[in-house]
Amino acid sequence: MSSDPWGRVDETGTVYVRTADGEQVVGSWQAGSPEEALAYFERKYEGLVVEIGLLEKRVKTTDLSAKDAQVAIDHIREQVDAHHAVGDLVALRVRLDKLVETVETRREERKQQRAKQSDEARGAKEALVVEAEELAQSDQWRSAGERLRALVDTWKGLPRLDRKSDDELWHRFSHARSAFSKRRKAHFASLDAQREDARKAKEKLVAEAEGLSASTDWGPTAARYRELMTDWKSAGRAQREHEDDLWNRFRGAQDVFFAARSSVFAERDAEQTENLKLKEELAAEAEKLLPITDLKAARAAFRSINERWEAIGHVPRDSRPKVEGRIHTVERALQESEDTEWRRTNPEARARAEGLTGQLQAAVDKLGGQIETARAQGNNARADKLQKELDGRQALLDQALKAVQEFGG
Repeated sequence: MSSDPWGRVDETGTVYVRTADGEQVVGSWQAGSPEEALAYFERKYEGLVVEIGLLEKRVKTTDLSAKDAQVAIDHIREQVDAHHAVGDLVALRVRLDKLVETVETRREERKQQRAKQSDEARGAKEALVVEAEELAQSDQWRSAGERLRALVDTWKGLPRLDRKSDDELWHRFSHARSAFSKRRKAHFASLDAQREDARKAKEKLVAEAEGLSASTDWGPTAARYRELMTDWKSAGRAQREHEDDLWNRFRGAQDVFFAARSSVFAERDAEQTENLKLKEELAAEAEKLLPITDLKAARAAFRSINERWEAIGHVPRDSRPKVEGRIHTVERALQESEDTEWRRTNPEARARAEGLTGQLQAAVDKLGGQIETARAQGNNARADKLQKELDGRQALLDQALKAVQEFGG
């Protein structure tokens, strides 16, 4: 007979394993010595130890499903319970029981993780739906369209929810995209119609412009061209393939007319240059009236200068603003002197100015008190608003006071 701490072989070749419930028959061994029998069943035990160890590692380090892990555990447990190995079978059962606990823990963790991922996916999809519904109302057709396409890609990368929730959210998401597409289609259809209307309107303008290009009625025709340009700008843009061609024809017709007019006007340049010289002399004569000390004499002198000015005729267009600006400066000075004299001698205007000053001063005083009250109550927003109103009233008061001073001057 041969034995070790966990098993023995009797004289008949029967192999036993020792357990907490007593000895259990492992099997019968007739092929060799008792030592070989124990060694064989001990190797079977070691095989179970290795198999459990590998399963423990898979459970801890891989994504082995709880279902598959439990099937593997049950398979090993059947071998342990069959007592076909010699060794500490109780220890193997303990390890298997712990492994079951580990699998259940992992099962619960994965369940919670899936629930968390589902909640996160739900939140993400709800956010996508909300953004899509906001974009559905946008008029930024290009950027909103690109963003909606990006949202679709993001949606595809998210996990699916339960069918009911996923279908409901997708319905809202899809509806928002459809609503945007419908609005965009309607917008561009309307835009196409507007551009077609613009094309027809501009074709009429081009036809008229081309008909006027040979006109020698310089003034009225130039004025009509200006009106046509205004109509052109207000007509809107035609389709891209028509706009440039229509513009080139429209502008070309004007160029023909204005080139012809320029040729005729060139003959007048010499006369206008002489006119400019004469008007510059009159402007210098008028500037000598400044500053105005004798309003009556200055007015008479300027009237004489103005009569001679009107008799001279046109000057070159590019010189007109400067020389006319000089004479207008003297004219404004005369007007200001006349206005000052009138205000100085107008009792009714003085009374109105004084009355306005009193009203404005009362309003300024009232606002100042309201601001102090608001500040004391801690209502700075109201105080700031009242301060802006006070600043405006104060500016009006300063102007009114200046007017009263002028009356008293």
